[in-house]
Amino acid sequence: MLNFMLQLALLCITISMGILVYRVIKGPSIPDRVIALDAIGTNLICMIAVLSILLDTSMFLEVILLIGILSFTGTVAFSKFLEKGEIIENERDL
Repeated sequence: MLNFMLQLALLCITISMGILVYRVIKGPSIPDRVIALDAIGTNLICMIAVLSILLDTSMFLEVILLIGILSFTGTVAFSKFLEKGEIIENERDL
């Protein structure tokens, strides 16, 4: 029963990722696309976690952490670029 529920969860996450890919491609605005990319990262983390439970292994935990860190930094960089037009500020006001 648990395996069936985990496989159903994987199917739901896969459908959700398909919808999010559509949102990234056809998004009405750039912030919507950034949010969809962040949600894809979150869904990818969930998918790997469920797959790790299904395979009864803990080898994917480092991959989950790496994807989480990359997803977070990517979202912050995109948001900063959309707000200010640049990611790294060269001049600082004192």
